[in-house]
Amino acid sequence: MLSTISKKKSNVTDRIRVVVIFGPTAVGKTELLFRRFSRGCEVVSADSLQVYRGLDIGTAKPSPYQQSLLPHHCIDIREPYEQFTVGDFVRLADRLCNEITSRGNIPLISGGTAYYLKHFLYGLPGAPPGDAEVRSRLQEELRLNGLASLYRELELLDPQSASRIAPADAYRITRALEVCRCSGRPLSSFRVPECVRDRLDPVVIGLTREPKELRRRIAQRVKMMMDQGLVREMQQLMRSGATSAWPAMKGIGYREFFLSRHSGEYSLRDTEQQVRAHTVRYAKQQMTFFRSISRTVWIHPDDDRSLSKLCGIL
Repeated sequence: MLSTISKKKSNVTDRIRVVVIFGPTAVGKTELLFRRFSRGCEVVSADSLQVYRGLDIGTAKPSPYQQSLLPHHCIDIREPYEQFTVGDFVRLADRLCNEITSRGNIPLISGGTAYYLKHFLYGLPGAPPGDAEVRSRLQEELRLNGLASLYRELELLDPQSASRIAPADAYRITRALEVCRCSGRPLSSFRVPECVRDRLDPVVIGLTREPKELRRRIAQRVKMMMDQGLVREMQQLMRSGATSAWPAMKGIGYREFFLSRHSGEYSLRDTEQQVRAHTVRYAKQQMTFFRSISRTVWIHPDDDRSLSKLCGIL
């Protein structure tokens, strides 16, 4: 397979050949990577939580041994209290793709964070840069008034963006409000590119399973995370000072511990059920977003025949 990709790449002199693989949580991305792309490739992880140190079990992060077999980038590059934006990802992924290609390897952009993947392919919208002072005021308002208050403000100022942002997504809500306040325009008014960037020559693979099958895999994955020690991992993060305000603690598998604790009805069983329910809902949102990415070839992760055919066009 890799030789086929390499031959295709050699005919493209002005663009970078990349393979983009995405799909919802628990669809089987990691298994596919190690089964089909273990040689001559390097992975750029498009996972907004795997960038954080200390978040290993809840993010299903590849083990050091696995990473020795198939190099991974964009993993363990931030502390859990630091922001890592979509702009940070696109800029870093671009640099990594250049470096991987220069080594004669194929960059694999793989993960489940849809807006990382879409903006990597299409580019970033022309929204104004961040403003530290406005962002600081928004964080204070978030602390004093809560996220629901900011979300209601966004619904008034930019209903189009609000409809695309989950009410629990503090980063994207505050970023959209930051744009509104800095520019006097809604974020949705800034043009989002609709074509793949000229610098890229991508093969785009979407992984999908039947909803019932995916729900079963999600339940198995959440149970495995609990068995592997997700509670101990969370306790260690809290001992290091983690709070619900840390960017890394907004992710599914971590925020539920704060929700349970704040409700006064903390129990591991309830937390596991919340993680499972939130993951199922998130998987649906992922698929809605992924379907907006053009040029995608959709396959079942276990469909080796279709994968082999796809290899022939790479």
